[in-house]
Amino acid sequence: MIRARFRVVLPEDVWVAAVSQAFPDATLRLLTGVPRGDRALELGEVRAGDAARVAEAIREHPDVSAYETVYAGEKRVIAQYEAVEQGLYEFLWSSSLPPEFPVVVENGAMAFDLTATREQFEAFGTALEESDRPHELLSVVHTEADGGLLTERQRECLTVARQRGYFTVPRDCTLEELADVLGVDKSTASETIRRATARVVESFLARRD
Repeated sequence: MIRARFRVVLPEDVWVAAVSQAFPDATLRLLTGVPRGDRALELGEVRAGDAARVAEAIREHPDVSAYETVYAGEKRVIAQYEAVEQGLYEFLWSSSLPPEFPVVVENGAMAFDLTATREQFEAFGTALEESDRPHELLSVVHTEADGGLLTERQRECLTVARQRGYFTVPRDCTLEELADVLGVDKSTASETIRRATARVVESFLARRD
C-alpha cells in the first residue's frame, strides 16, 4: 500500500478557500463531512490566534448556514454547519477513493491523505495531472499490506512538524509552538514525535539491511 499526502489549490469561489485566504495564518480542519445534494453537512475546526474571529467569518459567510458551535476556546473552535457544496469533495469522490479526514485548508489550499494500492495511486496522480487544479505531492510512504507504519496521530504530528519547519536547522518552529498547533501539551507532542521518528528510522534502515 501507498500512503501519500497531497496539497491541492481550491477554486476561489469555494467558501473555505475565501475564508482561509482572508485569514492566512489560520488552519481550518474539516473533521468530517457528508455531501447532501448541493449542500454538505460538516464538522469543522478552526485553529488560530483569534479563533473566534475566524469562526465568526465562517458563520457569516453566505454559503454557510445552520452554524452551531460545539466547542469554543481562545485558539480553537469546533462547529457543525451546512455549507453550499461547490466541488470540495467532487474530485476526491470521482476518483473512487474516499477522502480521509481531517482535510486541512490553509491559505486557499487543502491538504489531505490518501491510502491506495500502487495502481490506484498512479491513477489518482494521472487524474490530478489532467485536471486544472494546481497541486503538490507533499509526502509518500510505502507501507506493508497488513498495516501502516505510523498511527494516524503520529503521521499527523510528523507532517505538521515538517510543514512548520520543526526539523530544519535552525528550527523555524519550537516544540511549544508545534504542540499549540496540534492542540496537545508539550510533553505529548514530544513523545509522539519521538516514537514516530523512531519507527520511520527503523523502517528506513531495515529496508537497507
